Amino acid sequence: FLRSPPLQLIQAAKAAPPGGYYSQAVKYNGLVHVSGILPVIRTAEGKGMKLNDRPFDEQVAAVLDNLGAIIEEAGSEPSKLVSVRVYITDIEKWGEFNALYEKFVGAHKPARAVVPVPTLHYGFQIELEAIASY
Repeated sequence: FLRSPPLQLIQAAKAAPPGGYYSQAVKYNGLVHVSGILPVIRTAEGKGMKLNDRPFDEQVAAVLDNLGAIIEEAGSEPSKLVSVRVYITDIEKWGEFNALYEKFVGAHKPARAVVPVPTLHYGFQIELEAIASY
């Protein structure tokens, strides 16, 4: 009888706290499944501050900073990203996102989808989810 490895719920102190009933990520069987990340930063008090009124590049930076903190907490890093799904509300900003994303992942090129959507929660311009190995 084979037992499945236990799930490990990830809560990175350096990333914005979840805004609902979910974990930032779940580590299981060699992979880190990262929940959707919105442009929210962690305040000094440990609360989340929404950046929905900030420019697109600041929203992207917040999302990528949170992604980095979450996968680091799980024992991973950008070079171990397997796949990334990005939702953006303005497809015209795809090139701007791509340039910032390239700086984050470096030479590594994980599988990726950029999905244009009409709206995101709270008026955010971007949301990102990912899977990484560890």
